[in-house]
Amino acid sequence: MHEKTGPGTKIPMALARRQGLQLLLWSALLAFPTAVHPQAGFNTFQFSFSNPGARSMGFGGAFVALADDATAAFANPAGLVQIIEPEVSVEGRWWSYDTPYTAGGRISGEPSGYGLDTVAGLRFDASDESVAALSFLSVVYPRERWSVAFYRHVLSSFEFVGETQGLFAIPFPPDTGFRREFDRRIATEYDIVGYGLTGAWQLTDTLSIGIGAVYYDVGLNATERRYSFDSLDRFFERNSYLPDRNFENVVFHLDDTDYGLTTGLLWSPSASWRVGAAYRQGPETEDFQVRIVTGAGDTSVPAGTTLFRAVSPLAFPDVYALGIAYRARGDRLTVGFEWDRVEYSTIIDSINFDNQTVIDDADELRAGIELVFLERRPVVALRGGVWLDPDHRLRFEGEAPALDRAFFRRGDDVVHVSAGLGLVFRRFQVDVGIDASDLVNTLSVSSIYTF
Repeated sequence: MHEKTGPGTKIPMALARRQGLQLLLWSALLAFPTAVHPQAGFNTFQFSFSNPGARSMGFGGAFVALADDATAAFANPAGLVQIIEPEVSVEGRWWSYDTPYTAGGRISGEPSGYGLDTVAGLRFDASDESVAALSFLSVVYPRERWSVAFYRHVLSSFEFVGETQGLFAIPFPPDTGFRREFDRRIATEYDIVGYGLTGAWQLTDTLSIGIGAVYYDVGLNATERRYSFDSLDRFFERNSYLPDRNFENVVFHLDDTDYGLTTGLLWSPSASWRVGAAYRQGPETEDFQVRIVTGAGDTSVPAGTTLFRAVSPLAFPDVYALGIAYRARGDRLTVGFEWDRVEYSTIIDSINFDNQTVIDDADELRAGIELVFLERRPVVALRGGVWLDPDHRLRFEGEAPALDRAFFRRGDDVVHVSAGLGLVFRRFQVDVGIDASDLVNTLSVSSIYTF
């Protein structure tokens, strides 16, 4: 039996729980964007499939056909044969995420004009969080026609904090009165780190191949706290998030490991042209857990009682890369282009979800240019680039329920612009790169030491 809601009436708690079950599971699976692409939604996670290193970042990430320094261990292992002396590479990155999400508004019906209920559509806000990490470390040991490398790479380091409150709709069945969904507070921390061992072989003077294995360590901890409104006479007002109104909490947890494969190819048809290709297999985890536990506001059972628990596999996207680069005689000018195919649909396939929930594969296009001033000491390199990150948000395309449509929405393509500076000494190189978009900025500082 459904209750009508409005000023002085109750929200149907059991109904909200049943409707929210699908949303709760998918809030942890909402989106897996590349490098810096933020996704609208309830909980959002950022994954970086861009190549490591400040030099690559300044070049727009179009590095698979160059791969001529220690970061090739990840970008394209076939490029490791270009390194003639042992190298150590280290990079630090700082990410600034301005992550939009649904903050409230109207799912259905017309606003009442009271308190928070004054918007005919949805309201949006953004979480402003920053993260810094030692993002890449590699060691390359070359021989005459082969090389081997070990690396550690942070594919993602992400934090999100947000509040959703004042989300109103017409009641079930449609009639007079109002319905207010649970108000929510969300906090998320997420990391995915890969440890790789790769080798490369020079097959001919113009062709090399590389192959490697990656050990992935995936960790996620997120909590979504769900609250009722403060009191009946404050049905349309802002929530104070009092402990005794916290009816249930959703806990997301993932701490799992897996192995993946990386391969690469590099072909030099002439002195100026290079073609590169790479494949990176994403990890497949088996222990993604979602639990719904009672809060202090649910007096029917002790706080912390588990009401629902699910364990699901979760597969991350594979990435295919293909690029071409032109380097002018004298090495003063380099231009590169790259196409990356990121198979986000793997996420849906891994949990066998219904065909009303869709996430598109993404075709990233990257371009970069590098100008090197060889007459200066140290040698100075200036870089610029641009790349397109197509929309690949998880979205709901069914007719109902409206709550899913409110959170799982189509997004926009994002264009990133990058710039970089490099200083090259005899055995030491320092690079700085910046990647900027409307929603996320990334700063990278890296160095390479040859010994």
